[in-house]
Amino acid sequence: MKTTEYLAEVIEELKQTVHLINDAEAEKLVQQILASKKIFVAGAGRSGLMGKAFVMRMMHMGMDAYVVGETVTANLEKGDLLILGSGSGETKTLVAIAEKAKSLGGTIAAITISPASTIGQLADIIVKLPGVTKDQSDGDYRTIQPMGSLFEQAMLLLYDAIILRFMEERNLDSNKMYGKHANLE
Repeated sequence: MKTTEYLAEVIEELKQTVHLINDAEAEKLVQQILASKKIFVAGAGRSGLMGKAFVMRMMHMGMDAYVVGETVTANLEKGDLLILGSGSGETKTLVAIAEKAKSLGGTIAAITISPASTIGQLADIIVKLPGVTKDQSDGDYRTIQPMGSLFEQAMLLLYDAIILRFMEERNLDSNKMYGKHANLE
């Protein structure tokens, strides 16, 4: 198969995922983000990279958002939100972070394939994404892509859709957001 044929198949897979995501769950997350003083995002590996992209966009919107583990990350306090991206919901480091945030009075949101997972059970808000875990043994979706790629792509696109909802709620456009874009590049 040609590279562009693979790309077309990946895009088709992503199109099919849209109808499998519960909009009420996503909207609950949007409203919690808007209601939270500070937002923290964590994920391991590629899921973590998707979270970093999301935090960057929230920063562009003037929100108080942080990537867990960075040197400039603030402290989580009661009423703050922790968003965890984990396909399996069992990543040990993320479970520990969720438990700590819960003990501090934080609200936990899980973006996951596995709502019944440890992280899912700790979460106050769950947005279930279609996909399969790394070894493709868990999940309700089949994909031509390796490991967690479909989940990670769907998560990034969901994060971008959430940003569009914020823009709508706060009457922002890209021009207003560019005022917070990095200028030491």
